[in-house]
Amino acid sequence: MTDIPNFEGARVTIVGLGIEGIDLVRFMAQAGARVTVSDARTPETLGDALAAIADVDNVTLSLGANRVEDTVTADYVFASQGVPQELPALAEARAAGVPISSMTDLFLRLCPAPVAAVTGSSGKTTTTSLVGAMLAESGMDYVVGGNIGIGLLGLLDGITPETKVMLELSHTQLEMVDQSPHIACVTNVTPNHLDRYFWDEYVALKRRIFEFQGPEDIAIFNLDNEVTSGFIREAAGEVRVTSMMGSLSSDGMVSSLPGDGVALVGDAIVRRTNGADVRVIGRDEIRLRGDHNVENVLSALALAHELGVSDEAAARAIRSFTGVPHRLEPVTTVGGVQWVNDSIATTPERTLAGLRSYSEPLVLLLGGRHKDLPTAELGAEAAARCRAVVTFGEAGPLFASAVRDARLGAAPVIEEVADVAAAVEAASKLAQAGDVVLFSPAGTSFDAYRNFERRGEAYRAAVHALGGDA
Repeated sequence: MTDIPNFEGARVTIVGLGIEGIDLVRFMAQAGARVTVSDARTPETLGDALAAIADVDNVTLSLGANRVEDTVTADYVFASQGVPQELPALAEARAAGVPISSMTDLFLRLCPAPVAAVTGSSGKTTTTSLVGAMLAESGMDYVVGGNIGIGLLGLLDGITPETKVMLELSHTQLEMVDQSPHIACVTNVTPNHLDRYFWDEYVALKRRIFEFQGPEDIAIFNLDNEVTSGFIREAAGEVRVTSMMGSLSSDGMVSSLPGDGVALVGDAIVRRTNGADVRVIGRDEIRLRGDHNVENVLSALALAHELGVSDEAAARAIRSFTGVPHRLEPVTTVGGVQWVNDSIATTPERTLAGLRSYSEPLVLLLGGRHKDLPTAELGAEAAARCRAVVTFGEAGPLFASAVRDARLGAAPVIEEVADVAAAVEAASKLAQAGDVVLFSPAGTSFDAYRNFERRGEAYRAAVHALGGDA
């Protein structure tokens, strides 16, 4: 789809009625297209999504299967993120020469303002949200959307050429684009989604955020990550870097940065632009826990600076930013025990980052569906750091075995239960005053929940049922 087509009267099939599918349905209907929705789920399981398009005319629902006839007879097909490219309905349409695109690709083509976007194996939602807070603090006209849970096409009416546009993009959204944003940031690339992609395929998807950039564009990379530091020599445009390992040379300059960017130097975050270093904020002013969140602050500050946010506005936003839901989110305190929701942690690496954010005794809740990622390091850390570990769901036995294999003696206590509610009940009996109960599953939610948000909500509900102080 090299040019933007006129969708008036066109037959458009949208595969997948999630956030992106809803966004596409509303946009295409407004553009005058004849829309068909193809989703393998039944009407009973699509209640909220169907309600979101109930007021849209000229939409045909084709539910319960992804039928080939809905795609091969279309003028255009749009697939939501996460829909497998090898799906027969897409493969047959591709073979028939039907153009296949996505919400993200269409938005990048239609957006009248330059776009900044971030991707990464972890940290992209916090980084995106923090950049949004910085833009809000600056008083600029801005929008934030994408994988953060906000459809993009519905934002277009409010975007002018002066609007600051900040997106979060997942690897599955990047799978169906052949253009890159003006400012692209990669927070890190670490093993993830290996249940679906080979490692080289996954890295290649992350690379697409800057792969189509030109000399006038900007790419921001994490110097401390092996993969993203390797991206530096591949970028066609200007490069900025971030690093947690900044140091000062004898002349007082940040010696560890090969060019402009943002670094943690001792106890301060320092921005370098055109060779000049400016202290922006102290590390102790960041309210987010953990080194991984300091990395997110570095990426956010680098992005915000390129978007024109002043250091003063960025610092004010950092000081007041307490995080986003389901990411080391304090839920409540019950009997002196702090309950924390980190449902976003769908890999062992993210759970390790959560564990290392606390000095208090821990009761750790692990479970969900495994992504075929290594568990030995997580098992060793949990065995060394936790008072107790409760596992649940499809991967519960696997995580329990990893901790059991690493522990010395009887500690930590390990309990295996069926589900999230049972895990909360077990943890309430194991935790003591002064402990943190950390719900950081290390697996996806797909064994029981549609997404990590629903799983986090179930955890919150089970915790609040215990009573306690907000």
